[in-house]
Amino acid sequence: MATSTVASQEELKANRVPLAWRDTCSALLIPLNICRKNNMYKAWECEHERHTYEKCQYDDYIRRMKKLSQLKLAAAEESSE
Repeated sequence: MATSTVASQEELKANRVPLAWRDTCSALLIPLNICRKNNMYKAWECEHERHTYEKCQYDDYIRRMKKLSQLKLAAAEESSE
């Protein structure tokens, strides 16, 4: 697996990850889904994997919101000129 949190298309296809979940945290979703399947979806068995995946999702959300605010600020400055 790659050192980043993005899995390759081959890994995603091999692990049958739906297109909707193929994002920047997709490499963390694969071990989470494997853990869930191996433990019959018991919520308490895969807490570490779930927490890691959710933290990645949250960090990605924060990154996207910062980028959006920068774009809005740049657009506002451009329109005021």
